[in-house]
Amino acid sequence: MRWTAEERKRITASLNELLANYQVHYQKLRNYHWNVTGGDFFDVHEKLELQYTEAQANIDLIAERIRVFRSRPLSTYAEYLKESTLKEDPTVPESDQMMKNLLADYVTLVDRLCETVDLSLELSDSGTERMAKGFIEQLEKHHWMVSSFTK
Repeated sequence: MRWTAEERKRITASLNELLANYQVHYQKLRNYHWNVTGGDFFDVHEKLELQYTEAQANIDLIAERIRVFRSRPLSTYAEYLKESTLKEDPTVPESDQMMKNLLADYVTLVDRLCETVDLSLELSDSGTERMAKGFIEQLEKHHWMVSSFTK
């Protein structure tokens, strides 16, 4: 590969932080999916399943991208919680609050992804850039849809 050891270290640090954030977000989606109740149960339950399935696929892509750089993806919850800027939600809020919490996660994830894009552009890492931009598009769509739900 064309990157120096220091460049690989920088990009994998960024990707591992992104991986940690996605893992915390994924678990929050699972928590909400399992525990949502109320009149909008069916709609929310189904949408959360779609989102956690997508997040799970993204997690795998991030981890595999880290391996491209001959580095080790974080793989324990202790590591995820230490590196993540997102926080777990041990509560079971009402569905409207769940959606508000997810909106905040989307903003954080997009911010982190934009930082990853900036770094990938600096390092001429088009693979990471392309992947991150695809995730940004997904999250922007989720933000729009969930924002519409909470109005």
